[in-house]
Amino acid sequence: MRDIATTRREFLRGTAALVVSFSIDRHQTVRAQAESPSKSVSTEQVDGFIGIDRKGEVTLYAGKVDLGTGVRTALAQIAAEELDVPFAAVTVIQGDTALTPDQGVTSGSFSIQNGGSQIRLAAATARQALVSMAAKKLKVELGDLSVADGEVTSKATHRSVSYGALIGGKNFSLKIDVAVAVKDPGQFKIVGRSIPRVDIPGKVTGEFTYMQDFRLPGMLHGRVVRPPAMGATLQSVDEDSVKDIPRLIKVVRIGNFVGVVAETEWSAIQASRRLKVNWSSWDGLPDQSALWEHVRGTKIVKEDVTSDVGQVTAALPRGATRLRATYDFAIHTHGSIGPSCSVVEFKDGALTCWSASQGTHALRKQLAAMLSMSEDQVRCIYIDGSGCYGRNGHEDAAGDAALLSRAVGRPVRVQWMREDEHGWDPKGPPTLIDLDAALDAQGSLIAWSSAFFLPQGAATPVALVAATLANLPREMNIGPGGILNDTAIPYAVPNMRTVARRLETTPLRPAWIRAPGRMQNTFANESFLDELSAAAGADPLEFRLRHLKDARGTELLERLASIAAWERAPAKPRDRNARIASGRGLAFVKYEVVRTYVGVVADVEIDRVTGEIRVKRFFVVQDCGQIINPDGVKNQIEGNIVQTVSRTLMEQVTFNRSRVTSLDWGSYRIIGFPEVPDVVIDLIDRPHEKPWGSGEPSASVVPAAISNAIFAATGVRLRSVPFTPDKVKRAMVRT
Repeated sequence: MRDIATTRREFLRGTAALVVSFSIDRHQTVRAQAESPSKSVSTEQVDGFIGIDRKGEVTLYAGKVDLGTGVRTALAQIAAEELDVPFAAVTVIQGDTALTPDQGVTSGSFSIQNGGSQIRLAAATARQALVSMAAKKLKVELGDLSVADGEVTSKATHRSVSYGALIGGKNFSLKIDVAVAVKDPGQFKIVGRSIPRVDIPGKVTGEFTYMQDFRLPGMLHGRVVRPPAMGATLQSVDEDSVKDIPRLIKVVRIGNFVGVVAETEWSAIQASRRLKVNWSSWDGLPDQSALWEHVRGTKIVKEDVTSDVGQVTAALPRGATRLRATYDFAIHTHGSIGPSCSVVEFKDGALTCWSASQGTHALRKQLAAMLSMSEDQVRCIYIDGSGCYGRNGHEDAAGDAALLSRAVGRPVRVQWMREDEHGWDPKGPPTLIDLDAALDAQGSLIAWSSAFFLPQGAATPVALVAATLANLPREMNIGPGGILNDTAIPYAVPNMRTVARRLETTPLRPAWIRAPGRMQNTFANESFLDELSAAAGADPLEFRLRHLKDARGTELLERLASIAAWERAPAKPRDRNARIASGRGLAFVKYEVVRTYVGVVADVEIDRVTGEIRVKRFFVVQDCGQIINPDGVKNQIEGNIVQTVSRTLMEQVTFNRSRVTSLDWGSYRIIGFPEVPDVVIDLIDRPHEKPWGSGEPSASVVPAAISNAIFAATGVRLRSVPFTPDKVKRAMVRT
């Protein structure tokens, strides 16, 4: 049964009596959710997360959102388990700033680890309160009661009362008990099961409503006219050049921001292409051919020491063998398949924004700042985006739509074009790593030193393009994400120092992109560890086990060796004369050196003539503690492997001195279906441990595993991502 809202009244009721939320329910349809304006959005209150109606149906209000990762399903499982209600009784509303708590940006593999833990405590507190209510109503002792499917029953009298009868439609008005007893994993009925994702049926049938599909009655369409150079200044606009375009409403100019608004999308596209605009010249980007010299020469504003053990400077020269290497990782774009989109409406002095932003609460702050409004006047509502991981262009499309909607006084939809997405979304910044290590006479690692050249900043908001062009209030910090993580390594080394050299600037606007920093840093660390293993004449697996003083990590690597049928021997090329060389590479991570363990083995083939690399298979073992939905975790791992193979072998932003030049899928190639490897997965479930994240960790080990497999096949070390055929051929010539 589907319930579709088709009028503005059903979407937005601007009365004092109702707050209306847009939501995608488990049937993936648009519906209106009316709630009391007194509903709490506090992360400290049960009512912030849990609502129960008179029928006993549960609404879960989640600040974390589903980016196509299955989070909606997993969070519903957690709530249903702790409340003792059927999974089908839980509906999730996510990322609505008027209805859901601010649980932080959906990133960093923290949705289950942190967001799910908050929901578990809220649901357990609610259940405890409901059982107490039932004891009073049934006039029995607490110990006499049992709960099943939202019904509380007296064992002695066999009388029962439903959650709906106890609380239906009312507030709990109860603070979350952080010490509440949560359910023992031995009693789990829902958590730990592979419940099918609730979003998949609608996606298979085409009924699912993505952000790109969303419409409002009376909505107009907007496009932004981008400058030909990223730092260009607007000189003039000839509005007469588009006066003959039918149904064009307005040309909008605010500082260097130029946009058009029309009644139809095609008219907006035509107007954006035909509008005559003059811009100044600008060539402030570095020469891409000298990118790494530019990175190394950028001013260092601070150094973060992420590990410091022993006396590295003294130990390095004492080693029997000393190795040095430099690794680099290219600039990547998010490259979302569905270009970014947003709809914004101004009404009665308030702004409502529909967006696929992974941080709607943060977006609300940015829009309010840009428009000099109070946050109470801005509401952001999450709708699933077709391509939305990391900080891509969705927030920027929202900024565009907000300026255009304010200018015309009507709701405006902005759908980015492919050249907008590739040219103007923020990028994963370039990363350069120097490594230096020493082995003793027995081949053990005695000293490790590394220096990472990374942009300054952390997981701060990324300035909106619209605000920058229009010269309106915006954040001025660089926001590349938590890119210091995994600069340190999980191995026991008696002398070790790892340093992040934070750079004053970085080419292009940076933002977090899947496994930010963790992928680049782990690539260098695990590849260099393989170099040391080869120098020691050791098997790569045994070399890691020798230096890993961690029982869970050791167990994981032993299981990986078993499922991959790893042959324990030093890596060496099998046949230097064969055109097709095959090899296996291994990599391991303890994510951020504190949580999820992942080990992988990659099976790779290299054509020595063309330089083409084919990744045939990945074996993966992961330990993320307590598993909420095993199939969901496998989905995440498979997606990570496929996407990161693409990033490792193919992806690289190109640019000239003025702008990005890789503006389409021809110039920024991604993996195709024939190139997707087989993925074999083994999960270590630890029901009694904390649940850790699964959205990023398995991505971080992919580049190193492929690099190490290439060495095993050819004797060639690839230290620069992406591993293009030209790089392979040049490296083989050098060897």
